[in-house]
Amino acid sequence: MSTPSTAASPSATPAAQTSAAQPPAGAPPRRASLGSIGMVLSAGVSVQFGGALAASLMPRAGALGVVTLRLLAAAIVLLVVCRPRVRGHGRADWATVIVFGLTMAGMNGLFYQSIARIPLGPAVALEVLGPLALSVLASRRAINLVWAGLALAGVMLLSGGGFGSLGVVGVLFALGAGAMWAAYIVFSARTGRRFPQADGLALAMVVAALVFLPLGIAESGTKLLDPTTLALGSAVAVLSSVLPYTLELSALRRLPASTFAILMSLEPAIAATAGFLVLSQALSTTEALAIALVIAASMGVVLTQTGRAKPTTPVALPEEP
Repeated sequence: MSTPSTAASPSATPAAQTSAAQPPAGAPPRRASLGSIGMVLSAGVSVQFGGALAASLMPRAGALGVVTLRLLAAAIVLLVVCRPRVRGHGRADWATVIVFGLTMAGMNGLFYQSIARIPLGPAVALEVLGPLALSVLASRRAINLVWAGLALAGVMLLSGGGFGSLGVVGVLFALGAGAMWAAYIVFSARTGRRFPQADGLALAMVVAALVFLPLGIAESGTKLLDPTTLALGSAVAVLSSVLPYTLELSALRRLPASTFAILMSLEPAIAATAGFLVLSQALSTTEALAIALVIAASMGVVLTQTGRAKPTTPVALPEEP
């Protein structure tokens, strides 16, 4: 569920603010690049198969319950790994990280409500429109109207004259998740400037988990304590948060940011594949073409920003936890 470049240079997450680094000493550049590309693709596969697993878990725990389990497990892991410092921060710092956590909670909650109602591939394609719109609006370049047009064409194809085949409610949840993703990008950057390393992300994840805990309990109750449900929820957290974050952070140390962003643009296609393999969600030819148009629009925005940026300037990349 990670996506394209945002074009707005302040709008990068802490992990994404890493510029293209040199390959490790002693490693051939080509081999290092191929290894990093493999990491990014593996992260994308992990995220989307985690989403597919979450969709299969929803009959056991409900959408809100699954989100609660994912956020709680991810928060615990990040707290243990990052051990963020809680002292020495001012009111503005805490206000920023709290809003960041709220946007994270909203983004995850809305997206999981979406995939409970519509296939994973179209849901991710619609969610991508949030950061894509932020990219187009922030860049203010005429060429980006072309990419916006491609994305709009993809949405029109997915709608099929009114989104009847997908379900209007599921589509609205996906679009809402995209809007929250755009907000997440903005507040992720602000949090990254105020907190060192991944401390802000860990604290924001705790905020998101605490926000969803009463909602998950209200919907699922004691189902959340079922050992199988707990195990599957933890697996979703590892696949959708912990593992991809680690892989992408490592890849960004070796891979040009523009290449990373282009690879992230493939996530709707990976999501469609995961939906087909795990959930038997086959796409029609029209839906596949619509997803291809959204992917093309995402890549177009990335390439436009790459061509505009100076060689030493990293492309800003959004990242979903």
